[in-house]
Amino acid sequence: MSGLELAADVALQTEQAAGPTLENAGAAAIAVGLAALAAGYAERGIGAAAVGAIAEDDDMFVPGLIMTVLPETLVILALVVVFIV
Repeated sequence: MSGLELAADVALQTEQAAGPTLENAGAAAIAVGLAALAAGYAERGIGAAAVGAIAEDDDMFVPGLIMTVLPETLVILALVVVFIV
């Protein structure tokens, strides 16, 4: 076997041994999952601060609720993008 044939054989083996690729459904699942994880992480701190603010002043209920709901829009937008693409 010559060096050229050996190089071609190695190239073919490398091409056949390539790992699996990420399909569209898998990419969408990762995008929505990461968005949900980030929203949950953001709500962790916002929720604690909102409850503390509401405990001190009842007028902070609406701003606290709005701030708590804002990170969820990230997940909703991720789902919209999945259905558009």
